[in-house]
Parts: sequence; C-alpha cells; structure tokens
Amino acid sequence: MIEHRLRHAEQVAEKLVRDERLMLPIDVVALAHSRDIHVEAKPISAQGVSGMLIRVGESYAIAYATHITSEGFQRFSIAHELGHYFLDGHPEAVFRTGTVHESHAGFAVDDQIELEADHFAAGLLMPSHLFDAAASRFADGMEAVKGLAGVCKTSLTASAIRYAQLGESAIAIVVSRGSSVEYCLTSEALRGRRGYRHLKKGTVLPRNSATRDFNLDPQNVLLAREVSDSTELNVWFHTDEEIDASEEVIGLGEYGRTLTVITADMSEDDGENDGRQWNPPGFR
Repeated sequence: MIEHRLRHAEQVAEKLVRDERLMLPIDVVALAHSRDIHVEAKPISAQGVSGMLIRVGESYAIAYATHITSEGFQRFSIAHELGHYFLDGHPEAVFRTGTVHESHAGFAVDDQIELEADHFAAGLLMPSHLFDAAASRFADGMEAVKGLAGVCKTSLTASAIRYAQLGESAIAIVVSRGSSVEYCLTSEALRGRRGYRHLKKGTVLPRNSATRDFNLDPQNVLLAREVSDSTELNVWFHTDEEIDASEEVIGLGEYGRTLTVITADMSEDDGENDGRQWNPPGFR
C-alpha cells in the first residue's frame, strides 16, 4: 500500500507535466504562479527546513530555503511543496493544526506525507517519459547522473535517485556521512541478485571502499572532489556472486554528505540469476 501511494504521487506529477505540456527543465515557479501560488525565497539566515507551504483563506504561498545554495535543491523544495498542494488529502493533513506547514524534503525522512511529496517532486522535475529520453544520451554511472542533473536542473542526489529508480542496469546510489550510510537506493536489477542484502541507514561503509577512504578527509566533501575505483557487488550488498563494479564518489559540498554511484559490470553475466536473462544497460 505504501509503495502504491508513492508511485501514485509520481503519476499525479507526470500527468500534470503531460497535461500542461511542460518540457525539461520544468519551470516550477511558473507552474506555481499558474495556480496563483506566490513563491518567495527565505533569507539565508533562516535555516532548519527546506520549505514551507502557507495557506491564508483560499490563497497559498511557498517559501523555500536558500541556506543551501544549490539550485537543484531549491527547485526540489518548491516542487515538494507543490506536492502538498496537488496531492489529494495533503492540504487537509498538513494544515490540520495551523496555516503554515514546514517540510524537510529529500527522501531522508520516514513520514508518509513527506515521502509522497518527495515522490511527487521527483515525478514533476524528472518525469519518466522525458527523463528516459534524456538518459539515453549519457553513459552509465556518474556521467549519466551529472548529465541528467544538468538537463533537469536537479541536484546530483535527486538525479541519482531517479536514475537508479528508472534504470535497467544494476545500479546503486549510496549517500553517506563519515563512516556510515545515510540511505541507499538500488535498481530493480541489482535487488534481484542472489543473496542481495540492502544497506540500511547507519550501516558502516565497507572497510576497503573508496567511499570510506574519501570520507576520512572532510575537505573532500566540502570541495566536491571526486574519486573512482573498482569494487565488487558482494563487498557492498553481500551477493552470492563476485560481480565487478565501478565505484564513483563525489562530495556534495555544503550539504556535508557524499554521493556514491555503484554500477555493476554485467558484460560477463551468465543470465542464470533467478532464471532471468540479463537486460543490457539502458533505460525503460
């Protein structure tokens, strides 16, 4: 039921994109204005939340955070608040106790309402039919994540999450801080490997991983440095198969976290995993 509601939130956003005949990059401010929703940047000194949806009578306004200067983060925050506006039941839920709702966008919370708004934002900024077409222009891995972030004007993190969600390759996206995992998302192809165990929040990064070594120096994160190395899927996910993979790492600057893109090399896969033939890298 939970997954169904998250997917429904994405579908509502994608239908909106089609109905409004929007193109990448989606102009979320123009969309808000088309519904008479005022959009305003919060002062840099105002920290703590990614955005706010405000209702006064029948009028709405969105305030978004600027203390994180990433345009992609700010656009996602606006799209998240639009999710609370467009999704059925959200206005009633978020304004139950007042006229101002504060959000923490970014897939890192467990609240169902906030997760639905996050998925709406992903579907709005990166609708599958446009995202897939754009993805076909890039090679797998960090190159695709960076390229898609540029086309969609989204953050590296949001682009990577969507990339893993829609991709047919065996891909994992890991966001970490220090020596531990903050969250991990993997493609369906990777989750289907024999013995796969998901990386949960708080899991310690693999001892011999490039990501763990990278995070030892905070300057790597702050200065958005990059490294890449070879790895194996079983090092990260305890799969029964020793499948070679690439591990591409980039610091996320003032966000204080690290993004890792793990892409499996399936060129020599025997096609016997769970009785299914391997699908070549690409997007649906």
